[in-house]
Parts: sequence; structure tokens; C-alpha cells
Amino acid sequence: MDLLLYLSPLFLLFEAWQLVIAERYLGIKQIEQGIDPRTRGPSEPTAFIWSMGILLYWVWMILLLIPESGRAQTVCMLAVSLLGYSLRRNAPLKWILVILTVEGAIRIGMIISLLDGAWKKL
Repeated sequence: MDLLLYLSPLFLLFEAWQLVIAERYLGIKQIEQGIDPRTRGPSEPTAFIWSMGILLYWVWMILLLIPESGRAQTVCMLAVSLLGYSLRRNAPLKWILVILTVEGAIRIGMIISLLDGAWKKL
């Protein structure tokens, strides 16, 4: 079994945390109040941890392309991330949270699928 798969639970937690942070800064309350999230960002430590987490997440996904097990899930996660980014760049503020939520749900599903495949190989 590939050692990279042992990091899957960590990135599953990170993905769930990312959804909570997105709701906090782009949530319904902020949209209803007309608050622009770019003016009220996260604190510097939160932004640093979030940025480093995203960077490590991408490195992990790219490294997961090397072993054959889980390659389909990894390609799906990368494709969803790239598609989500391109959609978010052109979407109005009200749709960004929806896109982030769908994107996160698909990636969570793919990570669970990776864990399921690793479990079955044990």
C-alpha cells in the first residue's frame, strides 16, 4: 500500500475545515449583509495555515498521480479543483459559496473513495 494514502484522513479533515472557513467568510449572513469578504479576511495565522494547507494538498494530489492505486480519484480531485477555480473566478459573490461547497463535497467523496480502496487492500 502506498504511504501517501496514509495522509488521506488528514486531508479529509482539512477539506471539511475548508468548508467551515468558507461558510464563515463567504456565508449566507455576509451575503445578506452585502459584506465583501475581501475587506474582512481571516487573521494572519489562519490565512497562513489555510494557504500552506492548500499548497500541501496540491503537492499531495500531484504525488498521488505516481502510484496506480487511486489515480482516477486523484485526477477527478485535480479536475474538480481546476474547474471550480475557473468557475469561481467568473462567478458573482452569491455563487462562490455554492461552487466551493459542491467542489468540496466532490473532493471529500474522492478522498473517502481513496480510503475505501486502501481499506480493501489491507
